[in-house]
Amino acid sequence: MILGDTCTRACGFCAVKTGRPGVLDLGEPIRVAEAVEKMGLKHAVITSVNRDELEDGGASIFAGTIRQIRKRIPECGIEVLIPDFEGNEDALATVMRARPDILNHNVETIPRLYPQVRPKARYPRSLEVLQRAKRMDASVYTKSGLMLGLGEELDEVIQVFRDLRAHDVEILTVGQYLRPTANHLPIVRYVTPDEFAALKIEALKLGFRHVESGPLVRSSYHAASQVPARVAAG
Repeated sequence: MILGDTCTRACGFCAVKTGRPGVLDLGEPIRVAEAVEKMGLKHAVITSVNRDELEDGGASIFAGTIRQIRKRIPECGIEVLIPDFEGNEDALATVMRARPDILNHNVETIPRLYPQVRPKARYPRSLEVLQRAKRMDASVYTKSGLMLGLGEELDEVIQVFRDLRAHDVEILTVGQYLRPTANHLPIVRYVTPDEFAALKIEALKLGFRHVESGPLVRSSYHAASQVPARVAAG
């Protein structure tokens, strides 16, 4: 996770602290790349807090991190899990010009629950971020995910799947919401493994290239197998 440890938003599901972030660390891309190299990673997933106080939302640090990893470990797969940059198209373009293998932005939940789950986000804006990314560079795979167990209905989940496909999203993750603390949103119910399996089948029918669906699935679950070249290779 880059861009510090303090988020400018306060999503109902997330345990990252909220507040006024510190000074932007311009040396972070180099240090992250050095860490990836030292660990011998074959695939790196880079995510961040929201930095809405920055003009580009931290996009330049994302881009710099991608480039530094490419410079040191060209064979390493790179996935970025980005915020919505408040819909800033220039910020998104900055990340896309660095050419990650996978551009991930999670919608997290169904539109009806956004006021509780993602109060500072907008469902249509998240969909547009994903579609714009694909339009900017069709060779970069787009990915999104959502959590279940927050009070959504099955038909609402399937509609999110349809919306994602309509916005050119190719990779999908679906997992169970787990409450970080008593101060976060309560779990309405635990979705069964059979239900997750059935949702995977439905998602694949809609045309997703790759789907991970299960109680413990998170954005980075089996992420290395989703890199375009590796997906193509089977």
